[in-house]
Amino acid sequence: MFMYMCVLVTMFFSGLFVYVCKYKHFLIMLLSLEFIVLSLYMILMLYFSLYLYEYFMGMVFLSMSVCEGVLGLSLLVSVIRSHGSDMILSFDSLW
Repeated sequence: MFMYMCVLVTMFFSGLFVYVCKYKHFLIMLLSLEFIVLSLYMILMLYFSLYLYEYFMGMVFLSMSVCEGVLGLSLLVSVIRSHGSDMILSFDSLW
């Protein structure tokens, strides 16, 4: 069980590292954010199964993460339509 937790924490921090270091493209930031959410979901499910809790909070977390992903993709589409690319540094009007 400890090995699974170490792998999931490593997944979380690797997603966080990619999110912080690869900030030039908006799509890569969204993918790393989804990777972080996936690792948090897996940690949550491991915690619930370890202590025999109900999985209702996991379903709420999963529905919120789906809403977050849809919002991110719609924002990506609107940014690409208005600016022509997903490069963060080329947005003059956002900074």
